[in-house]
Amino acid sequence: MTVINEKGHDSMVMLILNGKAAQLPAVRQAVKACREAGAEVRVQVTWEPGDAARMAERAGREGVARVVAGGGDGSINEVVNGLMRLPPEVRPGLGLLPLGTANDLACSLGLPQAPRAALQAALTLPLHAVDVPRLDDQYFLNMATGGFGAEISSSTPKSLKRLLGGGAYSLFGALKAWQYQPRPARLRWAGGERQASLFVLALGNGTRSGGGQHLTPGARIDDGLLDVLILRDFASLGDMATMRRELQRRPSEGAFVETFRTPWLSVEADNDLPLTLDGEPGHRRAFRVDLEAGALSLAMPDDCPLLSGPAAGQPASVGAS
Repeated sequence: MTVINEKGHDSMVMLILNGKAAQLPAVRQAVKACREAGAEVRVQVTWEPGDAARMAERAGREGVARVVAGGGDGSINEVVNGLMRLPPEVRPGLGLLPLGTANDLACSLGLPQAPRAALQAALTLPLHAVDVPRLDDQYFLNMATGGFGAEISSSTPKSLKRLLGGGAYSLFGALKAWQYQPRPARLRWAGGERQASLFVLALGNGTRSGGGQHLTPGARIDDGLLDVLILRDFASLGDMATMRRELQRRPSEGAFVETFRTPWLSVEADNDLPLTLDGEPGHRRAFRVDLEAGALSLAMPDDCPLLSGPAAGQPASVGAS
């Protein structure tokens, strides 16, 4: 297996591996198999928050052609932020080795989940130019959520996530739904503005978040637009039933559901709004999200459902394995 860059030269690959996954036998076997097939893979293991971003940035400055993020959605997010610190001309391509609980982005991209197949795909799939949203000074690649959805993603106990996988989000959400306090906010975007009592806000560059919830199913990762979903607060079970019906239709403006596409969005909330960026939790009272179109090259299949445009570079050559 030989990884080839756009100029046709053999390329070094850097695997940035979440420290919690470094000793997993399946991961070690995957790295060994790819090396035996001819891939030159260097492995860097994270120890504490911030390591993955620093390693990704250093890899680009050292001329590494492709970086592979090995971990969950949060690890991928940190690698993306490191890569985006680099000038575009030295920014490596990005491959994904999904090793988390939900792996929302990798699943949306149609990537393999078994470590050996996933690592081979990360090394050899073609690179496509994709958009990278930025929330103030933080980048994300898949989705930002605010309100109830963000509160659930950030507060679901880790032990419950391990026990139930992605389904933990839905279970814990059901337990907390009637305790949630709505979040009044003013939203502005290209061509519109709205005052809303937010139940859920989703800004999708990808389609799913929170362990498989398809919040923005029409999103495309390379179209230069965010797919926005607003769910307004509901006061009764009847309202909730109406909201669920509207979610199936996804109207541009319904009683409880609103959807639109925009290259930017700003939010001013009355109080701190729970947020997650690719599953990483936080709080903001006011923020703006902009999109950097085609800012990153991501390894994915040519027929990936998140794509609307052509490949950014030539497919890598794969030798016999």
